[in-house]
Amino acid sequence: MKKTILTLSIFMFIVPVLAEETKLNVRLIQGDNKVDVMIGGKLFTSYVYGDKLTKPVMVPIRTPSGIEVNRRHPLTEIDGASDDHSHHVGIFFAVDQVNGTNFWRNTSPPPQIKHIKVTELTGGTGKGKLSTIMHWTDNKGRVVLEEKRNMIFLAAENENEYAIDFSMDLTAKDTKVVFDDIEEGMFAIRLSDYLRQGHVKMNLKSEQPIPEESIAGTGTYFSSNGDLTARNIWGKRARWVALQGARKGKIFGVAILNHPASINYPTYWHVRDYGLFSANPLGQGDFQRQRPRQYRKNKVIPLRLTLEPGETAHFRFLVIVYEGIRTNHQIEKRFKEFVKK
Repeated sequence: MKKTILTLSIFMFIVPVLAEETKLNVRLIQGDNKVDVMIGGKLFTSYVYGDKLTKPVMVPIRTPSGIEVNRRHPLTEIDGASDDHSHHVGIFFAVDQVNGTNFWRNTSPPPQIKHIKVTELTGGTGKGKLSTIMHWTDNKGRVVLEEKRNMIFLAAENENEYAIDFSMDLTAKDTKVVFDDIEEGMFAIRLSDYLRQGHVKMNLKSEQPIPEESIAGTGTYFSSNGDLTARNIWGKRARWVALQGARKGKIFGVAILNHPASINYPTYWHVRDYGLFSANPLGQGDFQRQRPRQYRKNKVIPLRLTLEPGETAHFRFLVIVYEGIRTNHQIEKRFKEFVKK
């Protein structure tokens, strides 16, 4: 009897240790105008900021095997790579027309979303956290909004994916802040050229994997609504949107999930076949106006988010960078896990 109890005790001790070993070490390293996020000793992404940038960005973003999913222009120029829309840099968070100030299209400051300081920098097994404060400063140098951002980096080797849980709180400072309803926003990633949308047929209801040859060298958007392609997803609400493609013989993808705690959930989507992948909860009136067939039976109702001094708007998104084929059902399951947190 004693032998049985001893054996059981050893087993109970070993199992958690073995489970823990499937998680990778996440390390955050403060550098010159950047914070590098290392997973398993390899660079996953960098949080980059500075006086010459109009806003902090995350670049590059890499899959577990090292495939870069986002474009580096204009920070790094590559022969033959696209150089349009120079304000689309890595992963970024900005929007046009905040009290009349354009924080989206500008390519040189002012205006500027200025990094002020890092408030938390912690690493660990399977998880790391970076918290920052930023000031949204208009053309005259006035601070319109204060942004408090938390970025939690998640890595589990057995899941073959990395993820970033973004939480942003925008607080009006000394004056009332009005956000116009406009498509140009808000939480976005500019994708690598090889993830541009192709012509792909996917059965979103199937649990069977999609043959690799059917998506090799292409990308396609699909949403929680069951819609396919940027054209059918643009301007509509959805809980999440994903884009799946292939590179160097590997199938991989990027998914953005919107948490129900976010303002104006579920978000509208500003996605383009050339590689802009953006969730924009504040563009409601503009999207409704530009989709007359969908909204023809209803009057266009702008959101026109307004914050009085001291008031805060909350935004939360999960970005998943994965390898291997994911079906609509699999992304939805991941979404349900996310909303419980």
